[in-house]
Amino acid sequence: MRLLLVEDNRELADWLGKTLRQANYVVDIVHDGEDVEHALAAGDHALVILDLALPRMSGLEVLRMLRARGNRVPVIVLTANASLDGRVKGLNEGADDYLAKPFQIEELEARIRAQLRRANDRTAPVVACGDLVFDTNTRLFSLAGETLALTPREHAVLEQLVVKAGRTVSKAALSAAIYDFETDADPSAIEIYVHRVRKKLEGARVRIVTLRGLGYLLRLED
Repeated sequence: MRLLLVEDNRELADWLGKTLRQANYVVDIVHDGEDVEHALAAGDHALVILDLALPRMSGLEVLRMLRARGNRVPVIVLTANASLDGRVKGLNEGADDYLAKPFQIEELEARIRAQLRRANDRTAPVVACGDLVFDTNTRLFSLAGETLALTPREHAVLEQLVVKAGRTVSKAALSAAIYDFETDADPSAIEIYVHRVRKKLEGARVRIVTLRGLGYLLRLED
């Protein structure tokens, strides 16, 4: 899943970005409110982590703008203002969750997982397609009960396919999910990653189907 982190404290942003990438998220980082809309337009982000005290445009102004324009991307607000009035104001402006600084990274990751499950209309933390299982809490895949070893980009490809199992995922959508702003995306490389994942699913009850001109889908075999 691709996340957008909006945080003007560059040291905190770099640490959060590194930590979330280690948890197999693709993370883009911007440092002020005016860059948020452009960033969202340039990438297929599943969730925004938004600081409120931002230069040029505050986090609350960003929230108002997004919701006024019909953008329903889940937003977790980070702020040093832990007062009840501050939390209520943020939620009323369209935040989906609220976390006061300082916080534990484990709590932020748990809140991210909960929002992503909600956005995908799931309540259970486990997504299963045949003998392929994705645990959204541990962010690990298993196949027939055995942990499936994947590179970060293979993981990103398979995660997109498994959460949308039975539905077509375009090559462009896969590309947007696995490349951050700082990576020079090569759309043709998607075929390589899909091929590698296919090899790792050999013998499983699921397979990746190519729909020429449309994309790929993960399908349960009879």
